[in-house]
Amino acid sequence: MRGLPEIEAELERRVEDLGYELVEIRWGGSGRRPILKLRIDRSDSVPGEGVTVDDCAVVSRAIESWLDEHEKIAEQYVLEVSSPGVDRPLVRERDFDRFRGEQVAVSGKEVLLGRATRLEGELLGLTEVGTEREAVLLRLPDGEEVHVPRSEIRKAHLVYTWK
Repeated sequence: MRGLPEIEAELERRVEDLGYELVEIRWGGSGRRPILKLRIDRSDSVPGEGVTVDDCAVVSRAIESWLDEHEKIAEQYVLEVSSPGVDRPLVRERDFDRFRGEQVAVSGKEVLLGRATRLEGELLGLTEVGTEREAVLLRLPDGEEVHVPRSEIRKAHLVYTWK
C-alpha cells in the first residue's frame, strides 16, 4: 500500500480539483492502520500565508469519502491534512520555479559543494531540468552563485524570516 502510484496520482488530482496544490504525501503507520499525511497549499499564496484550518477540513472531508471506498486502503486508516507551514518543502520542479527569489535552505545527504551539509541562500531556479545534472541554483549570502546537484539534496525548503 505504501506509495501506491495510482493512489497518489488520484489524490493529487482530487486535491487540485478542489483548488489546492498537493505539496507532499507521506505514508506511515502499518498495513492495518495506515497513516496518510497530506500537505496542501494554495497555488496563489505567498510564503507565510495561505492554507487555513478550514481549507484542511475541506480537503480532508473530500478525500475521506474517496478513501473510505477504496479497496486498497485499510478501514482503520488515519488521514492528516495540513498546511506546508512557513518552512514549506520544495519538492517538485514547479516549486523551484514558483518560489524563485525566496530564501531557501537545502540540506545534503552529505557535505554539499565541499562547504556544509546545509546551504542557505536566494533561490534562482533550476538548471539542466530533466537531466542527470539537474541542479538548484542559489545565490549565497556573500553573493556567490552556486549549482547544487538535486541528486545530492536530501531536503529543500523555504526559510521564513520573522519580521
